[in-house]
Amino acid sequence: MLQVVQAYDRAPITEIETDDAAALERKLQAAQAVFKDRDNWLKPHQRIAILRKLAGLLEARRDHFAMQIAREGGKPLPDAIVEANRAVDGVYIPMGLSAAAADRWAFTTKEPIGIVAAISAFNHPLNLIVHQVAPAIAVGCPVIVKPAGTTPLSCIDFVKLVHEAGLPEAWCQTFVPEETALAEKFATDPRIAFLSFIGSAKVGWYLHSKLAHGARSALEHGGVAPAIVDRSADLAGIIEPIVKGGYYHAGQVCVSTQRIYVHDAIINDFTERLVARVKTLRTGDPTLKDTEVGPLIIPKEADRVASWIDEAIKGGARLATGGKRLSETTLEPTVLIDPDPEARISSEEVFGPVVAIYRYSKLDDAIARANSLPVAFQASIFSQDIDVAMRAANRLDASAVMVNDPTTFRTDWMPFAGRRVSGYGTGGIPYTMRDMTQEKMILLKRP
Repeated sequence: MLQVVQAYDRAPITEIETDDAAALERKLQAAQAVFKDRDNWLKPHQRIAILRKLAGLLEARRDHFAMQIAREGGKPLPDAIVEANRAVDGVYIPMGLSAAAADRWAFTTKEPIGIVAAISAFNHPLNLIVHQVAPAIAVGCPVIVKPAGTTPLSCIDFVKLVHEAGLPEAWCQTFVPEETALAEKFATDPRIAFLSFIGSAKVGWYLHSKLAHGARSALEHGGVAPAIVDRSADLAGIIEPIVKGGYYHAGQVCVSTQRIYVHDAIINDFTERLVARVKTLRTGDPTLKDTEVGPLIIPKEADRVASWIDEAIKGGARLATGGKRLSETTLEPTVLIDPDPEARISSEEVFGPVVAIYRYSKLDDAIARANSLPVAFQASIFSQDIDVAMRAANRLDASAVMVNDPTTFRTDWMPFAGRRVSGYGTGGIPYTMRDMTQEKMILLKRP
């Protein structure tokens, strides 16, 4: 049995049954059986009808999912409500195919690639599942989804709604392994055609290296997201989005703003404004409507982030605010000034409520420092000078550059991808649908 607890106070929520090796084999066999039975593949209109019904069911239970996300994952309730709303939008899927002709009549079709293994993360326990499951349903792939062990409840409840919407159980199953080794066996089984992995780079790249020949994968890892604040930036307008970018879900976001490079001419004013706003952030119980920063997912993560803060201070960084432990899993939102470039807070993903401010005088120097790490995901440039904004946007090593928006900005239909160590392939619902299909050309020779 797996005990699920509240992230904030570690109070038990419930216990759920785990799956052993025999259960994994039954689920793989069930998925394989429905995929091999081509005559009974669900038609596009059937899949559309299921997704439409699912959207209605999900909308009706929006409040349930929002509170559950706040309890099991520690995301503040206002943000959990946003995630639940996004999840509803995420199950409306367009369909389509392409055609071509030259001399002979020819056309291409898109076929589902096969069984999808979806391994998800704790920080968006509903929306990430939607991003993995809804595309699989849309294109006709059987999917088996493994939620994070700390936040399985939203996934389990969502999959129940999928079945209630009319999808036969074998086409969408959950997998909660009783031991870690079974997760690897699941992902690397030769019957798996596509691995969708959201989690740490260490685990993701390891599983990628072990995939069966011919299997595809999409990996979403983390970054150490940079934001550049130009001397022309509107300080009155940018503090709030930068704070949201750095402290949303206590910084437990793969594109959370972590490194802020600020021009010499405005750094004092910027720092004063940022610190003043961070000091007012309401930190505590995520199930309360006015909470802005909740807990970290487990006490061990709070220990790690606290140790990184201490390391940075001992290495010469100035603590502008925060740094204190408020509970077993909760830390004060923290701002550090000019930590050493080699400190972990400067070079590794903190995944906690911490941002670091660095001074620069030349834009190209700030860009070079922003690009100096092996990770690359989303980045921001804050400027009212279009030349500065476009120079930074063109030169930042990132899959997406936000101009006057935080690094965390995302809609469910935009491409979402880590570069280099940060990931492989492109996320986002239409892009995932594309990756879960394979093209077949059919050619008819004229008599």
